[in-house]
Amino acid sequence: MSRSLVAFFEGLEVPEGYKAELLRGQIVLSGGAEEVSEPEPDLVVLERGAGPASGRRMPSEAVTMLVEVVSETSVDRDHRVKRNIYAAGGIPAYLIIDPTVAQCVLLTEPTGIGDHADYAVQLTTKFGTPMPLDLLGVQLDTTAFQSLPNAGPARS
Repeated sequence: MSRSLVAFFEGLEVPEGYKAELLRGQIVLSGGAEEVSEPEPDLVVLERGAGPASGRRMPSEAVTMLVEVVSETSVDRDHRVKRNIYAAGGIPAYLIIDPTVAQCVLLTEPTGIGDHADYAVQLTTKFGTPMPLDLLGVQLDTTAFQSLPNAGPARS
């Protein structure tokens, strides 16, 4: 890890109520107990006209599906943290496209609340196999999806 990143981290001013951690070259900010999450998905799918006229925030009730494309540095956030946040928000479907293991994971039927929220149904397909997106009435063609170099074995 570069000394300049360490020096930057040591001089970082963190807002009140947050803590900063330097984890393997990434600076991660965490909120306190009253934490509010505002993840930024890679793709938001909603019915035409269902979203707000303007603004940054999208009400979860308007969302049909969220999509995240995993990077080598976002594996845990996309598979665990965002899975929990999206389920707690009642997002009907969460699609994870994971080139680190050459597979897609579709999560549906959110259940539970808060930290105990999760999806009741999980469908996993390998790249090259169509992913049925029944809530959209289509199948996602994954034949052109590429895995990252040195992709590891599939996660459960």
